[in-house]
Order: sequence, then structure tokens, then C-alpha cells
Amino acid sequence: MTELATPTRPQRPEFRNIHALKDLPSYRLPLAGIVSILHRVSGALMFLLLPFIIWMFDTSVSSEYSYARFSALFSAGLGFVPGWFFKLVALALIWAYLHHIIAGLRHLWMDVAHAVSKEFGRSSALVTLVLSIALTVVLGAKLFGLY
Repeated sequence: MTELATPTRPQRPEFRNIHALKDLPSYRLPLAGIVSILHRVSGALMFLLLPFIIWMFDTSVSSEYSYARFSALFSAGLGFVPGWFFKLVALALIWAYLHHIIAGLRHLWMDVAHAVSKEFGRSSALVTLVLSIALTVVLGAKLFGLY
């Protein structure tokens, strides 16, 4: 019998033992990968801070007295926790929401338009990062009373 000739391909290198402490810090993640990881982090942050979000909403709309107490929390603090700490938590929530919604819209656009290419991935990731950080800076300036 004759054997069929199969084309030979060069073998890809096989990596078995990855040393996480030595190899992973030197790995350069592409910008789209960073945005994807931050999308997951922002979703987890919003989920973990959901009790704080519900408390903020409930306190701010219950009555005028509770709204005044809520406003005082951000200026005077609560107990041993200063007010700027609550502003930082609110700023983290602002960033998480903005980044999550912009990155989610990016992913939806890529799914709908079939815009899956290396160039579009990099440019849309850059737009996502710049837009979310710029809007966070603007809203953070308002939160900290700069305007």
C-alpha cells in the first residue's frame, strides 16, 4: 500500500512549566486585553459595592433630613472614617460604571458590526480608556468641588 503524503508543518514550541513569578510580569498584554480585564474588574467592583450603592440611593431619596445626613457624610465623614474616603469610593464607582458601560458598548459594536481586527481592537480600546478616564476626571473634579 502507498501512504498519502502529508504536508509537514513546523512544530510550535510547547510550554509546560510556566513560572508565574518570573514569566508573567514580563508578558506585555495588548491594550484590548487590558480593557477586557478592566471591564471584568469594573463589573466586579460594582457588584461588590452594590450594598453601598443601594444605601446611597435609599439615603438620598428618603427625606430631606436623610439627604442632609448623606451630604454631610461626604464632607465631614462618619465616625473615624473621613469624608474624602467616601468620595474616593464614590469616584471608584463612577469610574467602574463609566468604564463598564463604554467597554460594554465597544463589545456590542464589535459583535454587531463584525469589527474584529487587530487595528480596530487597539483603536477602540484606546478610545475606551481615554473616554472613561476623561469622564471620570471631569466628574471627580465635580465630586471634590473643583467647580
